[in-house]
Amino acid sequence: MAQTMNAAVLTAPGTMTMARAPMPEPGPGEVRVRLEGCGVCASNVEPWEGQPWSTYPGEPGGMGHEGWGVIDALGSGVTETSVGDRVTTLAGRSFGQFDVVASDRLVVLPPALSGPFPGEPLGCAMNIFRRADIATGQWVAIVGIGFLGAILCRLAREAGARVIAISRREESLDLARRYGAAETIPMHDHHAIVSRVQALTGGCGAERVIEAVGKQWPLDLAGELVAEGGKLIVAGYHQDGPRQVSMQMWNWKGIDVINAHERDPAVQMRGLREGVEAVASGRVDLAPLLTHRYPLERIGEALAATRDKPKGFVKAVIEYGS
Repeated sequence: MAQTMNAAVLTAPGTMTMARAPMPEPGPGEVRVRLEGCGVCASNVEPWEGQPWSTYPGEPGGMGHEGWGVIDALGSGVTETSVGDRVTTLAGRSFGQFDVVASDRLVVLPPALSGPFPGEPLGCAMNIFRRADIATGQWVAIVGIGFLGAILCRLAREAGARVIAISRREESLDLARRYGAAETIPMHDHHAIVSRVQALTGGCGAERVIEAVGKQWPLDLAGELVAEGGKLIVAGYHQDGPRQVSMQMWNWKGIDVINAHERDPAVQMRGLREGVEAVASGRVDLAPLLTHRYPLERIGEALAATRDKPKGFVKAVIEYGS
C-alpha cells in the first residue's frame, strides 16, 4: 500500500475536511518537503468561503502556499540542496504534511532561523517595496496594516521615508508605530483621513501610497491620498469582483498606478531570497507578526480568524506535528 499523509481538503464553501492523501513523490528537478507549517494568506479566505467559479473538492493541501519545512527526498538531477536542508518554499499544496516543489522554488534557511518561516508573503513584501521606488524624504502612506503593511512600514522607514499608517484597529496602528510609522490615522472617516494626510504633507498628498487591503473603499481612499505625479501601488489582492476607479482623478493627477503582484518566477525568487536575508540580518522581525497558531485539524478556525481578525490578530500559521 502506498504511503499516505494527512492533508486538508476544501470540500464545500466554508468546509475544510481532513483526509488521507497519497504521499507525493518528487520528479526530476524536484524535492519533497516534510512541512513544519504553512502560513494562512488573506487570499485563502474568498476561495474558502466559496466563489461562483469554485469547484469541489479541491486538491489535497490546496491553497497552502506559504510553507516551510525540511527536505526529506530528492528527485533525479537535484544537486543544489540536500536531504535535511530546512527550507522555505514557493509551492501550492502546503496545507498537508508533505509537498513537492521544484528545486529552484525554495530557499535554504540559515541555522539561526529556527522558528516558523512563511517566506512567500515576506517575499511579496520585498517585491512590493522594490516596485514602490521609495526614496529618502518622501511621504509614504500605507493603507491597511497587517503582516504585509507592517513589514512595508519597516522597509519604508529604513529607506528614509516618512510613513503614514492607516488602519481600522488601534492595535494595528500600534504595530505600525512599532515597525517605523511616523504618523498613524484610524481608518474610519474617509474625508477625515484625506484631510489629515493633506495637513501632514503640506497640502500635497503622499508621493507613494500603498493599498494593502484588497477592497473597494481602501482603493478609492488610496487614490485620493496620492500626490500629483506620485505613485499608487496596489498591493491588496482584489479577487472578489470588478473594481471601479476614478480615472478622471488619476488622469488629472498624472499618477503612476502599479500592480505590485509579481508573476515572474525569477522576481518571486529574488523577493524570497531578500526576505530571508532581511530576517536573518535582523532588519525585519517576524515573531510579533505570527500571532495565532493552529494544528492542521483546526485549519477552519485559522481561516475564520484570518477573515474576522480577533483581538491581537496579525497572521495565522498552521503548524504540523512530527
